[in-house]
Amino acid sequence: MSTLEIRDLQVAVGDKAILKGVNLTVRSGETHAIMGPNGSGKSTLAYAIAGHPKYTITGGQVLLDGEDLLDMPVDERARAGLFLAMQYPVEVPGVSVSNFLRSAVTAVRGEAPKLREFTKELKGGMDNLAIDAAFAQRNLNEGFSGGEKKRHEILQLELLKPKIAVLDETDSGLDVDALRVVSEGINRFRESGDTGVLLITHYTRILRYVKPEFVHVFAAGKIVEEGGPELADRLESEGYERFVKASA
Repeated sequence: MSTLEIRDLQVAVGDKAILKGVNLTVRSGETHAIMGPNGSGKSTLAYAIAGHPKYTITGGQVLLDGEDLLDMPVDERARAGLFLAMQYPVEVPGVSVSNFLRSAVTAVRGEAPKLREFTKELKGGMDNLAIDAAFAQRNLNEGFSGGEKKRHEILQLELLKPKIAVLDETDSGLDVDALRVVSEGINRFRESGDTGVLLITHYTRILRYVKPEFVHVFAAGKIVEEGGPELADRLESEGYERFVKASA
């Protein structure tokens, strides 16, 4: 069992405060959805946890199984069991998908997998996500469609098997078929029961496939309301306006 504890997290970009005291706990076997309007701080939370240098931590802690991730460089956070699926994955020309994934697996597991075993594991993951075999030899994210980028993020998730997965707008830009495939991948990851998921999204459509136990509403850099799946249904019908006004 693993636990991610976010305690009074405060984050700034330059002189501007973005997160203003976020408290949230995600345990193994739980899926938490964070919903909110543009500019509310949802993605800032994801990137600050992962260690993006753009974001300055001005207060608080982020503990994974009792160890403060904020004291660790980015690579150590990944080895500790944190995973971030980015909203806009970067292109890396000259590095193939296969080589990238094998390097990532080696770094997280602490030893290189045998090539034959890794090839079998990679093929199984790609088959699960309906990814063509030729995809493995393409340059990382170069010329990928939105759906291909998101499928690749979930492929990483399945291979790396982190303790806690932070998924930043994984449903962004997906058509109906790609959304279903990506959601099935997230659900396969969840089924082990040994992992926790923090799913950041604007919309409820992915929540029809990936059912959260907890929903948190973000506005003006903090969590302003919490509830179960029924809260997402209310947001679908009522929108975020009342939360934005209350936080102004």
